[in-house]
Amino acid sequence: MKRSLSIALAVVLLVAVGVAIVLGRSDDEADRELTTVRGVIGSEKLAFFHDSRVQEAFARHGLAVEVDAAGSRQIATTVALDDYGFAFPSSTPAAERIQRDRQVDRVYEPFESPMAVATFTPIVDLLAAEGVIRSEGDDGHQVLDIAAYLELTRHDVRWDELPDNTTFPARKNVLITTTDPRESNSAAMYLSIVSFVANDDAVVSSTEDEAEVVAEVGELFLDQGYTQNTTEGPFEDYLGSGGMGRTPLTLIYESQFLDRQIRDDGSITDDMRLVYTAPTVFSTHTLVPLTPDGDRVGELLGSDAELTRLAATFGFRTGSPAQLAEVVAEHDVPEPPALIDVVEPPSFETLERLLDEIAEQY
Repeated sequence: MKRSLSIALAVVLLVAVGVAIVLGRSDDEADRELTTVRGVIGSEKLAFFHDSRVQEAFARHGLAVEVDAAGSRQIATTVALDDYGFAFPSSTPAAERIQRDRQVDRVYEPFESPMAVATFTPIVDLLAAEGVIRSEGDDGHQVLDIAAYLELTRHDVRWDELPDNTTFPARKNVLITTTDPRESNSAAMYLSIVSFVANDDAVVSSTEDEAEVVAEVGELFLDQGYTQNTTEGPFEDYLGSGGMGRTPLTLIYESQFLDRQIRDDGSITDDMRLVYTAPTVFSTHTLVPLTPDGDRVGELLGSDAELTRLAATFGFRTGSPAQLAEVVAEHDVPEPPALIDVVEPPSFETLERLLDEIAEQY
């Protein structure tokens, strides 16, 4: 009996060891089956790609997606793209340049985000009194009138010069904080907005218009002093201890603000407000595949139901408007408005010339 028991225990141990070896081998084989795809992306998408749920969704399709971040204009002009399977800047103009330079036939536009301004209640009240901010639509969402804002900047109006301003008497000009237009897409989108208004509500389309517009709006960038090269930088300043004193008006993507509200991590406080520019532009996040595996990433981002819903949880507007509406409702976040006052950016070539002309002034 003792001998039989010993044999039985030995068999159990052997089976257990064998199962462990098989399981271990299966995990290793699963790891080897994943094809690693590297991409370079705008910084505002880092949290999305680093999310474990997103990584698992790609893994189910046999992909391990790794990303580096850079400014969208950097991606289009200075990043060594031979090292990547895809480039994913934050706008169509940047993607168009990559597509042209790399002779890529097709691109993917899985999600988008309108440009907006992150600010604070006291700033909203001050600018509302000046007619620069107003409420619009049935939902009463607030917009910053770019034409009225440009009137302030033309006269170099300081915060402490606004009438009855006891809440923010800062001795600096009323200016929206942006990124560096030489490197970042969000600044290029801002240029698209202000150039449209400065050009008598028309998209800049001639060299004569370009010269006049640059003379008027160039100082909106130059007067800021130091600017960062990705939108994540000024947004973190807005969220941080510097707050209103450092960045009373910060140009961001709507998705950045919604992402933090959906996370409910305490970074969006009661006095923080999201205001849309009037007009605004939609920044269409455009993936340019550089390899067949990069093409697969782009295809999945637009077609996989789980990935598109996850994109909505990070505040992006996807091909299905209902997705973002459902996500914000689940987290008691106000539904983003359906924006009407939307303009198109200039052509790729025109926008590049405008950016180059402003860059020469630095």
